[in-house]
Formats: sequence, C-alpha cells, structure tokens
Amino acid sequence: MPNVLETHIKNRFRVQPNHANNNNTLHGGNLMKWLDEVGAMSAMRFAGETCVTAQVNELDFERPIRIGDTALVEAYVYDEGRTSVHVALRAWREEPRSGETEKTTESSFTFVAIDADGTPVPVPDLTVETDEGAALRERALEADY
Repeated sequence: MPNVLETHIKNRFRVQPNHANNNNTLHGGNLMKWLDEVGAMSAMRFAGETCVTAQVNELDFERPIRIGDTALVEAYVYDEGRTSVHVALRAWREEPRSGETEKTTESSFTFVAIDADGTPVPVPDLTVETDEGAALRERALEADY
C-alpha cells in the first residue's frame, strides 16, 4: 500500500512574462494549472491509475508571485475515499538567486481514479510509515479543507 511520502512531489516553474496578469504577477489561473498538474501526478502515483480532477476543495491565494520568481509547488496524498484521492497542495514564491521562499498559496484538490473507459476504480488504502509522513498528513487534516 502506498504511503504519504511516496506521493510527495515538489516541482518548480519559472514565472515568465507570458504567465503574468495586469499586475505583473503570476496569473492565478496559471498557478491553478500547475497545482492541478502536480496534484494529479501525486494522485496517480498513489492510485496507480489515471486520476482526474473532481473538486478544488479550497484555494487560498495569500500573496503574489512575481515575474522572475520561481513558483515552488508541493503536493502529497493525505487521505483517500473508495475511488477518490485527496491531495494537499502548497505553493511558495522562491527567489531564484538566494533560494529564499515565502508561502503564497494553500489548497486541497480531490481526484478520482479512472480506468481506460473513464469509469471510477477503487484506490488503495493510504499508509503512514514515518513521523514525517504523519506530520504532513496531520497538517492537511487539521487544515480542514
């Protein structure tokens, strides 16, 4: 059975002018796309099946990410249903020269595992095998998405 840490993915995206809104910061829609992509990778790693987005449970934009910054996106599975996968997501603004980070976004998405015909299929039980995995899961559950 997959464990929390096996689903933990971090990815970086360089914020370019074509990603910006009228305020010269990352357009929220672009960040949502990146959250969805990294979240789906985490869900698929857990389920062993194709996973599609079923719901954005909560999405809080706390501060902007500027052009030239790096968007650091983190995702991991923190809970499961019969065919659904709950993924915690966070994003940070990362200054590419110093590596300094500042949290900008917190979210949770629900994905559904499907077969080749698009029919929902069962997912495995999530296990927690380390203190680090337990801490990640607890943080997501306490966020009450």
